[in-house]
Amino acid sequence: MAVPIQSTTLPIADGAFDEVIDVRAPEEFAEDHISGAINLPVLNDAQRTLVGIMHKEQSPFAARRIGAGLVSAAIAKHLATHLADKPRGYRPLIYCWRGGQRSHSMATIMSAIGWPVSVLQGGYKAYRTHVREMLEILAPAFTYQVLNGLTGSGKTRILHALQSLDAQVLDLEGIANHKGSLFGGHLVSPQPSQKRFESLVFDQLRGFDATRPVWVEAESPKIGFLNIPRSLWKPLKESKVTEVITSTAARADHLFTDYQDWIAEPNRILATIDRLRSYHSKNTIESWKALCRQMAWKPLITELLEQHYDTRYGANGSGHYPIPTHRVELADQSAHCIMACARVLLPFDHTKRPE
Repeated sequence: MAVPIQSTTLPIADGAFDEVIDVRAPEEFAEDHISGAINLPVLNDAQRTLVGIMHKEQSPFAARRIGAGLVSAAIAKHLATHLADKPRGYRPLIYCWRGGQRSHSMATIMSAIGWPVSVLQGGYKAYRTHVREMLEILAPAFTYQVLNGLTGSGKTRILHALQSLDAQVLDLEGIANHKGSLFGGHLVSPQPSQKRFESLVFDQLRGFDATRPVWVEAESPKIGFLNIPRSLWKPLKESKVTEVITSTAARADHLFTDYQDWIAEPNRILATIDRLRSYHSKNTIESWKALCRQMAWKPLITELLEQHYDTRYGANGSGHYPIPTHRVELADQSAHCIMACARVLLPFDHTKRPE
């Protein structure tokens, strides 16, 4: 016997559903989705485009007729695969773009089978609105401890060490899949979309305790192609800052190790150096390119640090952040020194002490 379809609104309580199913096309899912959701599309990307064209150029009726057949075939496939072994008490939540035809098509069949199925009211569009509204509330609610310092000073590694000591850490570069410089893009996996980036920041913040500080690295307003949400950027640039100090040689050693994927792609390095032409003389650019061709990586990294990055990205974040209230020094960037630095910083958390 069919079970009535339930309508659910955000936020979704933990454990309320066995699975959250996004029935939108793969491209829509890839752009952004409710974290933890799985993608069981009822129309693939090409089919969604086809139905849209038919709706515009022929008629809504023609589009619905073709769409219904495609949706039915997709649901039949999901029933024979992912849903084949789900028990009688399986409780899914289904959503599409607006909580309309695609999600209700899936829900109607699942309800007829006997599963207690729910549909997200307003669909992904409602979720996107929820994320934006919650970021406006959550982001200013925290006290942030900002780690600043010259390029290559080990700030990200210190954040990870703090995280291992149970400090609250918001790794914006990790979420953005970018190291925050011209050479910071991942050579294989792209950055997430702006919407996905904001969803991931939201996921992190909603899991934090507002009575404890959140550690974060000093960033520019943009990380690669992504913008830090304004609701977060404003409190970040007004936060207390700790400067990490380490030698140029130690920074060059760290970057040489950290950028091995780039070093394996010299042509990409040459092309990126060309992007610095508006900042440096022709002779300087050609000198750096010569070092790249010679694979003289340590001298190249050292010159880029001293002549480009250190002159533009100092401890005050190029004017973005206040003057540091604390400073910590790293003799080198060994795991031992990184952890020792994290333990020095940990008392600033006020709720944690070094072991």
